Amino acid sequence: MENSFKLVFSNYTYVVISAIIFLGLFFPLSIISEYLFLEPYIIFSVYSNTAFNFSLILILSVIAGIVVSMNIFRIKLIKKVKKIGTSITGTVVGASAGACSCGPIGFSVITTFGTSGSIASSFLTNYEIPLRLISIGILFLVLLTTMRSLSTECKIN
Repeated sequence: MENSFKLVFSNYTYVVISAIIFLGLFFPLSIISEYLFLEPYIIFSVYSNTAFNFSLILILSVIAGIVVSMNIFRIKLIKKVKKIGTSITGTVVGASAGACSCGPIGFSVITTFGTSGSIASSFLTNYEIPLRLISIGILFLVLLTTMRSLSTECKIN
């Protein structure tokens, strides 16, 4: 499995794709969760009691970047969409589960739906950390599955 990781990231295109996905998830989630402020100056504000949640956002973004770039490599290499569907679905589910509990914006958007919206908002607020842990677990399983399939299906020596 180690060879598949080296094979994918030996090409700088996939390193750039991974970095773009990481930045595309990390900065919006940091802004929404109120760790990154853009006005009047660009400031990161992570306190000791919120460091764990911030680290979950960081881990989620890193794993999502790696998994998406490896799946793009796999799609280009195999070119059989039927075999690839589950790993891409897992990537999307894992990334969206980590991003769904987005705090203040989720609260204001979901509460426009009335009572059911406020119930959903309180659920997302109360279970933000477990949802992110579950999404990291899903992404990790997708990463292992993708690495295993690259090493077996592509005959990497």
